[in-house]
Amino acid sequence: MYTSPGTQPGVPRPPVNPQPNPFGNAFYGAGSEFIRSGLGAYGERILGSSSEYVQSNISRYFSDPQYYFQVNDQYVRNKLKVILFPFLYRGHWTRITEPVGGRLSYKPPIYDINAPDLYIPFMAFGTYVVLAGFLMGLLGKFSPEALSLLFTWGLGGWFAQVLVLKLMLYTLGSGEAPLLDIVAYGGYAFAGICVTILGRIIWSYSYYFLMAWTSLSMGAFLVKTMKRVLFAEVRSHVSSMHNYCLLILAVAQIPLSVYLGWI
Repeated sequence: MYTSPGTQPGVPRPPVNPQPNPFGNAFYGAGSEFIRSGLGAYGERILGSSSEYVQSNISRYFSDPQYYFQVNDQYVRNKLKVILFPFLYRGHWTRITEPVGGRLSYKPPIYDINAPDLYIPFMAFGTYVVLAGFLMGLLGKFSPEALSLLFTWGLGGWFAQVLVLKLMLYTLGSGEAPLLDIVAYGGYAFAGICVTILGRIIWSYSYYFLMAWTSLSMGAFLVKTMKRVLFAEVRSHVSSMHNYCLLILAVAQIPLSVYLGWI
């Protein structure tokens, strides 16, 4: 029978573990450390640049949501006056800037009447749903399904307003305005709609007068706001297109108000 030499008596058994190479570990350790440090630095540079890119785009298109809720009672009152009676406003329409971190930044709404906010649009939208539901009850049309449909209609109208404003900005080459600014400007329409519905609850015949007034006021407010604030950098070389777009924006407030105010 054949037996291996390691099992024969008197024959030394070969070592199980080979002798370590005194140079191999040194080269391996230095190489692995070099690779780890190089990949780490490269990965950190990629992640750092990606993080800066994401933050810059978020700040450009979405801004800080907390900025839009820095309001007080005085701002809300004055802002509603500007929205509902823009023809009586004698102040300027440009936003106020301040240096922050080495660059210019817009002051929050509490310090600037021309700054957009989301407090009034959200409160106006909630008030719109409540008043419209109450009016539906007076007309004998109230039901949970009808109120849910009304809520969906309101959101659809808000989205349509934002879409119109955004398309206009892209048409005029100024599409980098923060999205929340556009959402705020589009939501101000519910302030006038609430006045229209409240007038209809008190006296039904006031609906037509209030509808015409609030539509005209909202159109004038958006025209002046967009002309002085959002279109400042492009109004010099596309004046004709600028004026046509502003006219379309003002006229579009009439069907939007009818769509949202007809219960």
